[in-house]
Amino acid sequence: MSFNRLSKSSVEIIEPETLEQAYTLYKDSLYRFIYRYTLDEQLSIDLVQDTFLKFHNYKKRFDANQSSLKTYLFTIAYRLMINKIKRRHKLKTLLPFLVKEQDDHTGNLDDKMAVQWAIKKLPEKQRAVILLIYYHDMTQEETSAVLEIPIGTVKSRLSSAIKRMREVMEGKPYETQK
Repeated sequence: MSFNRLSKSSVEIIEPETLEQAYTLYKDSLYRFIYRYTLDEQLSIDLVQDTFLKFHNYKKRFDANQSSLKTYLFTIAYRLMINKIKRRHKLKTLLPFLVKEQDDHTGNLDDKMAVQWAIKKLPEKQRAVILLIYYHDMTQEETSAVLEIPIGTVKSRLSSAIKRMREVMEGKPYETQK
């Protein structure tokens, strides 16, 4: 597949011929863009990879007459970044003890151990949902595909898992589910 494109002034702009060339050409600028926005090195690296993966999966949607490849990739990166930031913000409000604090490098070992213990106390099916969504940053749709269960089941297991973890963290006794 070729990503060649003519600019409005009819001067040919050489675009990369392969995904590998596109990655080599744009990965650094995408990384800098995301890093300057998030100030999170690992998130920036992950989002650059996710951007190229998404582009690879949906490359047929790219139209060189509408935008340059660079613009298209930055649009993908920006949307992924905003979604990830929103998801993390939601995570912080729902389960603040699961979120890594970037400023606190010491971390509270007791809290981390308590969270791990609470996760371990979850039924296996709920534990899988929590780990995929909160530790592997998957969407509910992605989690549904991985576990091969309906999206509604993912939502109910997630809700039950969060409720159960709160109870465990607060020291409440476990209520048996039907």
